[in-house]
Amino acid sequence: MEDRRRYHQEFASSTSFHGVQNIVRRRSRTHRGLWLLVVTGCLGIVIWQICSRFIYYFSWPTTTTVVVQYVENVKFPAVTFCNLNRFQAHAVSNLQVIFLLWNIVSGVVQKFAMEDKYSQEINDFLLGNQNFSIKEFTRKNGFYLNHSTLLECEFFGKTCHPEDFEHIFTEYGNCFTFNYNGLPARSVSLSGRGLRLLFDVQQEQFTDDPSLGYTDAGITFVIHSPKEVPRFDGLGLLTPVGMHAQVAIRQLKSIIQEYPWGECKPDIKLQYQNIYSTNGCLQECKARYIQDWCGCLPFILPGNGTECDLLKFYNCVYPAVYDIEIKGLCTVGTHNSTCPAPCEEMEYPTTVTYSSFGGEKAIKYISAKLKKSPEYIRQNLVLIDIKYHDLSYKITQQQKALSVSELLADVGGQLGLFCGASMITLIELLEYIFTNFCWMCIFLLLKAPEMPQWNNTSQNQPTHKEKNTGIQEC
Repeated sequence: MEDRRRYHQEFASSTSFHGVQNIVRRRSRTHRGLWLLVVTGCLGIVIWQICSRFIYYFSWPTTTTVVVQYVENVKFPAVTFCNLNRFQAHAVSNLQVIFLLWNIVSGVVQKFAMEDKYSQEINDFLLGNQNFSIKEFTRKNGFYLNHSTLLECEFFGKTCHPEDFEHIFTEYGNCFTFNYNGLPARSVSLSGRGLRLLFDVQQEQFTDDPSLGYTDAGITFVIHSPKEVPRFDGLGLLTPVGMHAQVAIRQLKSIIQEYPWGECKPDIKLQYQNIYSTNGCLQECKARYIQDWCGCLPFILPGNGTECDLLKFYNCVYPAVYDIEIKGLCTVGTHNSTCPAPCEEMEYPTTVTYSSFGGEKAIKYISAKLKKSPEYIRQNLVLIDIKYHDLSYKITQQQKALSVSELLADVGGQLGLFCGASMITLIELLEYIFTNFCWMCIFLLLKAPEMPQWNNTSQNQPTHKEKNTGIQEC
């Protein structure tokens, strides 16, 4: 016990924990009491500050930084164009049900509510045309891109052709993408120039059903990353006939932290696309459920399964998509959803201005060149210019507001400021606690053999007195 008292005093006199020495060395009780209050108060403040820093850290705070980076050249995005009138008029003149059937087919990418009044019409058609392929019909009788519909194409001063566009199916039927993933990457080294296109929508040749909401005439297009599938669904830009659209784009890269700081999951990969996107993930999720339920795969979704025929589209795929929406089987957004936010995402914010296409002299010149009337020019031609606003891109990055190293620095700063403690001090305290634990173990081990003997002696004490009355007690 004397050794233990000596050890406690030596530790208090030599520890690097400031203030403890003054409590031990001071001879005046008043001074000792004052230093005890000071040390206790500082220790309480330190504990409060450290707890608050840990609470703040485990709230997973983030900050957002915006950086504008100027470069000598920047990659041009992909642009997907569609005609607002989806089908050739001669092919659907006696087949109005095609518009309904295509809405059912494209319902896997754009939600479509079919009214009951069309059910009988669709059933009658399916019973008489079981081998009808809506995919091949749309490919052959939908909007096409050739030199009659694409009158001019120029990219950065060089002529481009319809062969430079990749065909893709969307809710608008046949669409065509410039600068698709499989083509060589195109870059721009001068702002104010880019892609210039002159379309002829040929309203007499292509038509749609106004009762389903398709009442406009012109070109719709969406600007997206070359490695991502285009997403219209209300996000496309519209250019009506007789108009000239000037589209200025910027490149915006968003970087989101992984969970729990952000909502992304970096380990999620897509099976049929090179980069992750919520739209691509949503399409693959729907494809998996539909293939499990219907035993086939819609051609408008990614995958390698057996293609669904029109009868399965109506009887199985369309109800399956409705169930997916109602039951929330394919969700988007948060980290625990089916398709969380991407960790990196490339977007192209646009600024669009419109003007009437051509003045009187320009209309006469184009009319003579194309051998079309001025009225036809105003009712069918669409001019679109897409160019970069400047040669820069903006990076919006979500960062951790407090990293582990910063947390340790905060804790160390609080300990040093209020207690003069450091990592060495913590090691000293651990050593002191361990030594006292050893002392306690030794004390218990030394006392343990004596306790049963003392108890046994106490219980048998009257017997010993009776037998050994003549023996003097020690």
